[in-house]
Amino acid sequence: MLGRLIILCSLLVFCGQVAALTIYKYVDKNGVVTYSDQAAPGAQVFVFNDRMVERLDNQVKLETKKHEAGETLLIRNDLYAPVEIELRLEQVQNAIGAPDKPIRWVLPPRSNIRLATLTAQDASKPLRYKPRLRYALGDPRLQPSIHRYPLPWRGGPFRQTQGANGTYSHFTPKGRYAVDIAMPEGTPIVAARAGVVVKTENQQSGRGNNPAGNFVRILHDDGTMGVYLHLMKGSVSVREGQRVETGSLLARSGNTGNSTGPHLHFVVQRNVGLAVESIPFNFRQPVNSLPNFAVGGE
Repeated sequence: MLGRLIILCSLLVFCGQVAALTIYKYVDKNGVVTYSDQAAPGAQVFVFNDRMVERLDNQVKLETKKHEAGETLLIRNDLYAPVEIELRLEQVQNAIGAPDKPIRWVLPPRSNIRLATLTAQDASKPLRYKPRLRYALGDPRLQPSIHRYPLPWRGGPFRQTQGANGTYSHFTPKGRYAVDIAMPEGTPIVAARAGVVVKTENQQSGRGNNPAGNFVRILHDDGTMGVYLHLMKGSVSVREGQRVETGSLLARSGNTGNSTGPHLHFVVQRNVGLAVESIPFNFRQPVNSLPNFAVGGE
């Protein structure tokens, strides 16, 4: 599979000038999988989706507390990272205290805030309004520092199979500057930068229900976040809220989620204003060299 992945990504690089490249997946009678840009009998279009599903709805919540004077709207952030929020009230009827404009705020990790208290203009009639909540991980007020990342794995050397602005999948705002490194399943994945573990996924097998597969998201001190995707099931060895240092073991590489073969997808992101997007970054050394901290084993 690793060889086929390299062939596939080489094909994509060769066809990099094509605006929209269609990839076909063909499985022969022996179960051998082949990827090609040429349609063949029995081949199916291979659709890659690099969306990352993090399910934050249960950790960033709008709460309504009713009392004799009316209703108080609070936002609770249970994450180990700041969250930028925007609350807009629409279709407001019979309410005093409803903001005319959207309220935007940055909630610190593990905190809550009261955003508005509404009272009825006519106490004999109910309050009516429709809340619209938007939010994004991170604090957009922070500016990224210049940082060169050590290679986030032990062992190798390995090969980069897709880089920034890749034709195959690295074309969305969240993944535009990501890199894919082909490596055997079980390769130790380590933190490329110190920070706090914000989110993890550890229970997916194979393609699962999340295109990212198993992952670890780490918040750095300058507000950027390093994300490590397609990890092996059950291999994530860190917990949410834990502080990790550069070189700390995070997990093992895998082939989970929407992946064509065993590899690590690594990306650096930040909140650019109610949206998390990838940003350019550089490694300290060539990808196909042995990491400095690999010397001496694990």
